[in-house]
Parts: sequence; structure tokens; C-alpha cells
Amino acid sequence: MSETLPDRLSIDPDSPHYDEELLAKGVGVIFNGAEKTNVEEYCVSEGWIRVQAGKALDRKGKPLTVKLKGTVEVFLKEE
Repeated sequence: MSETLPDRLSIDPDSPHYDEELLAKGVGVIFNGAEKTNVEEYCVSEGWIRVQAGKALDRKGKPLTVKLKGTVEVFLKEE
């Protein structure tokens, strides 16, 4: 793997941790040994992910999220 993945990444364009080019390539997240497809944001060094909490939205129309703590591993998806 020639490209190193960031310690923290978000799919929210308003976040300072958003990287459109990297997300277009496809980033996979393994949380506590299981691959997750609904991750909104992750941080490898702190060991947490944010996932959507049902279909609830905040007052700005963004999904409400829940922080889950555990072992986080990230990888680039192969096409």
C-alpha cells in the first residue's frame, strides 16, 4: 500500500477531517473484528467510530450519531 490512511476521517463535508479524494477511492473500516459499512467518522488512535443512530436527524438535517469505542482498523478497498 503506497498511501497511508489518516488517523481520523469523516464523511461529513463540513468536518475538518473530510477528504473527498480519499473517500472516492473507498475506505473500509473494521471495528472489533467486523467490517462496518455505516461509519460516519473514525479515529484509530483514540479507538472510536461514529455511526448513525437510526433515522433521527438534528435541527440542521444531519443524522444523529453515536460514538462506539473499541478496536478500529482501516484499509483501502480494492476495486
